[in-house]
Amino acid sequence: MNTLALILALALAAVVALYFLAPRTVFGWARNAQRRKGGMAQKSIEAGGLTWPYLEGGKADGAVLVLVHGFGGDKDNWSFYAPHVKDHYRVIAPDLPGFGENTRAAGLDYSGAAQAERLAAFLDALGIETCHLGGNSMGGLIALHFAFKYPQRLRSLTLFNNAGVIGPDESELQRMVGRGESPLVPRSLADVDKLMDFIVHKPRYIPGAFKKVMWQDMAPHQGLLDAIFAQIAEEALAKPLNARLGEVSVPTQIVWGRHDRLLDVSCATVQHAGIRDSELVIFEDVGHVPMIEKPAETARHHLAFLAKH
Repeated sequence: MNTLALILALALAAVVALYFLAPRTVFGWARNAQRRKGGMAQKSIEAGGLTWPYLEGGKADGAVLVLVHGFGGDKDNWSFYAPHVKDHYRVIAPDLPGFGENTRAAGLDYSGAAQAERLAAFLDALGIETCHLGGNSMGGLIALHFAFKYPQRLRSLTLFNNAGVIGPDESELQRMVGRGESPLVPRSLADVDKLMDFIVHKPRYIPGAFKKVMWQDMAPHQGLLDAIFAQIAEEALAKPLNARLGEVSVPTQIVWGRHDRLLDVSCATVQHAGIRDSELVIFEDVGHVPMIEKPAETARHHLAFLAKH
């Protein structure tokens, strides 16, 4: 074996050893590599009495595109999406209060309206007066509330499988909530697999050691996540936003996965009918997170919409 081959073999052996001995380190490497691919860097700022970690990248002098994650997610939910939009926009993806590396306080109000107010404070702190806003799931609920209160700050609104609206067809998640279940909060390492299968129509392979890291990050916050989920579920079921859709006055695109088990695709058609001049995109073979499941195709439709506004 020549010297180069020996060095490569030793380097590979070191990485394999780290994967088993220090999986969090390797997980961090993988996460940071994906961020670099999207030209995203982590930053933080004080806003509304909270420290907001966020990812920022893309075209520094471009129009601002703010992307808001869903329940149980964080800013890196958009890392796979960023490479497809970074050449056109200044992309910002924050950790919402209650999630990721942001403040996780039991006493906060985590309703859609309250989080929209905090999002406005975050944008104020960054000096952002207007932006394109997109949100997935709970993030879409927050984006809707933002559009209700601050239409003058939005160039456009994109709703990716958003919560907040009830369709005529009941989803699997609705039935589970009706039975008092909380399927989006894992109780064990095995539940991480179940959660991925529930959210994503065709889940990607995730190494076992990485799943363990994900579980270790979720486990300490089960109580808070249960409380936030209960508040959002009650809000969505008791006070759906169906009757307020006509209040949306900004250009709106609705993006959905046909096979979403959390929020039935009929929610998308309800919103399309209720939001004046909205655009509807429904993907086949996609579940709850189109920006992760089909990032390039989702971005193609998104960019075409954004270019008009």
